[in-house]
Amino acid sequence: MRKERLYREYRLKSYLNMNHYIIINGKQGQTHPHTWEFVITIVVAGDEFVEFRTFENLIEQYLEKYQNQILNTIEPFDIIVPTIENVTDHFNDDLQALLREHGGELVSLEGSETPTRSYIVSHRNEPEFIDQIGKMQNQQISGVVEYVVDRIMGENSRKW
Repeated sequence: MRKERLYREYRLKSYLNMNHYIIINGKQGQTHPHTWEFVITIVVAGDEFVEFRTFENLIEQYLEKYQNQILNTIEPFDIIVPTIENVTDHFNDDLQALLREHGGELVSLEGSETPTRSYIVSHRNEPEFIDQIGKMQNQQISGVVEYVVDRIMGENSRKW
């Protein structure tokens, strides 16, 4: 018999071809391209099958407006310098809300502008993440309890 899981964890990778420039000490550098990689780790409550495509579609739709663009011309990066840290932090906030609306909880977001440099935002030890996982687990446990009670009550009602 297979053990039921309280949650499942998924990891997805997305790629964006974006250009940007950095301003250092008041001087604007040259606009240059990167293929940015984003690794998104998500948990979903329960043991039910979730198609990867469910979250892939959400993430792709979100990222589409940045594809093949000069990042410095898109809000909020027309004001905020689009470093890998700032871009990843911004994407993290938006993706966290988006995924949560669709039954997922963002565990971490890793952004890379080169194969050797990454910036990671992790939620594993944050109180809000722990609270969300607790709520997900409580929902799952409540469902199991309801199922067991229904089975017991169903069996007892047949005995009378």
